[in-house]
Amino acid sequence: MPPIRLSNRDARRLFLHRHALAEPPRGGGRDDLLGLIDRLGFVQVDSIRTVERAHHMILWSRRPAYQPDQLKAELEHHRSLFEHWTHDAAVLPVSAFPYWHHRFERSRARLAEKWKQWFRPGYEAQFDTILSRVTAEGALRVSDVGEGEQRSKGGWWDWHPSKTALEWLWRTGDLAITRREGFQKVYDLTHRVIPAAHRAPRPDEAAMIDWALSGALERLGFADPSELRAFWHLTTPEETRAWVASALGRGEICPVEIEGADGRLRRSLARPDILARLAEAPEPPGRIRILSPFDPALRDRDRAEFLFGFFYRIEVFVPEPKRRFGYYVFPVLEGDRIMGRIDTRVTGDTLVTRAFWPEPGLRMGTRRLDRLQAELLRLARFAGATRTACLPGWLREPRDPRSA
Repeated sequence: MPPIRLSNRDARRLFLHRHALAEPPRGGGRDDLLGLIDRLGFVQVDSIRTVERAHHMILWSRRPAYQPDQLKAELEHHRSLFEHWTHDAAVLPVSAFPYWHHRFERSRARLAEKWKQWFRPGYEAQFDTILSRVTAEGALRVSDVGEGEQRSKGGWWDWHPSKTALEWLWRTGDLAITRREGFQKVYDLTHRVIPAAHRAPRPDEAAMIDWALSGALERLGFADPSELRAFWHLTTPEETRAWVASALGRGEICPVEIEGADGRLRRSLARPDILARLAEAPEPPGRIRILSPFDPALRDRDRAEFLFGFFYRIEVFVPEPKRRFGYYVFPVLEGDRIMGRIDTRVTGDTLVTRAFWPEPGLRMGTRRLDRLQAELLRLARFAGATRTACLPGWLREPRDPRSA
C-alpha cells in the first residue's frame, strides 16, 4: 500500500495547527496559557530584546492578551513551569521534569570531557563550595560567586570557575532556576524549586524514550527520525531508530509523503489517523502575525524552508556590513504562508520599522499594508510603545536571502 501523501497546502495547514497558528488569535486565562505551552512542548528563552524577548513574543503571537507577568507568575510562584535545556534554554511544563532526570544523567557523561576543553580548569573544585553556599545562604546569582577569581576576558564563553560550576550544577540537576532578576539567572537547590510531586517520579529509560518521541510527533504532526530526535534533544540516534522501527511494527506510526513548497516529496512519519487529524485542522485565518525568530514553527530552519519556501538565518552574529537584512529581523506570517520579514524595534516610546521585505511574488496592496500596520500597532502596544513609525523607504523590493 503506498504511503499517504499530503499536499504542500495540507501539510502547512496541519503543521500550523499543531503549532497553534491555524486558529484566530484569542485571549485566555491561566489554564489556557498553560495548555498552550504544553501544546507547544516548550517555549525557547532568549535574551535579545529589540522589541520584546522571544519567549514572550511566541506566546503573544498566539494569545494577544498575554502579558509577560503571566509567565513570571507560573515560573516563580505557581511552579507550574520550569526552565531548562532542550536544543537551547527553554520554559517547559513542570510535568516534563520527571523525564529530565535522564537528561541530567546524560549531561554529566556528555559534558564532562567537552567542558574540560571549553572552560578554564578549576570549576569542578567549586561544586561542593557552591552547593554549600546555596544550601546555607539561599538562591545565588553568578554575580554572587567567584570572589577573587579572574573574570572573563576572552568573550561569551570565557567563564570564571564558579560561574561554570553554577551552570554545570544546573545542567546536571542539582540546582534549578528559581527566578530571573533582569535577565540574570538565580539558582537554588532543585528540591526548593521543583514541587515534590514532579521531582520524585523517575520513569525508566524506555518510558522516557517513548514520551520524548511520541510527544515530538504529536506536536509536529509529521516528522522524520532526525526531526523527532531534535525536538527535545533527549534521545540518541540509535534510540530513535529503534523506537521508530518498533512503533512502525506495532502500527502506531506509518510512513507518509509530504510535498514541499517546491513540489519535492519528502518521506516522513505520522500517526495512522493523520487524514482525520487533517480534517479537524482549521484553515489558518488571513490575519498577519509578526513572529519571533525563535518561534517553534520556524526553529527548524530547514523544515521551514521545505514547507514554506522561506529561507531564514538570524544575523545577530553576522558583521553588520555582511548582513542581508538586519541584526534581528522578524518573520511575518499571513494565513498559511510566510509573507516576508521585517526589521522593527522599539526606540523610546515608538516602534520604529526600518524595512519590510516581502517574499518574491507577493503584492503589497493597500489592504495588506493596512493589515501589516495594524499588526505593528498591536506589537507596539504589547512592547509598551505608544505609537508606530516607518522610516522613509521602509517598504523594500524582495531580496534573495541566499545571495552575498
